[in-house]
Amino acid sequence: MAVCVTCGNDYYMAFEVRTVGGGVHTFDSFECAIQKLAPVCEHCGTRIVGHGSEVSGRFYCCAHCARTADAAAGSEVRDAVGAYPG
Repeated sequence: MAVCVTCGNDYYMAFEVRTVGGGVHTFDSFECAIQKLAPVCEHCGTRIVGHGSEVSGRFYCCAHCARTADAAAGSEVRDAVGAYPG
């Protein structure tokens, strides 16, 4: 069995995640993987599980947070989900 690097649980169904930078992490759940690896929104502090937004090298969970944190650069950011294409 393998031990989760986030919670320490020794679990027979643990899995490894390999990062582009060469890191190897063992987790017992996606919840623990998200807690360890997902970036954090620089405005509201939530974990970014979806695509999020990157503005000037800073990561945000959504366009609203990007606009709120950086009005000048964030004004160009738009949420794509549910947006009318016309």
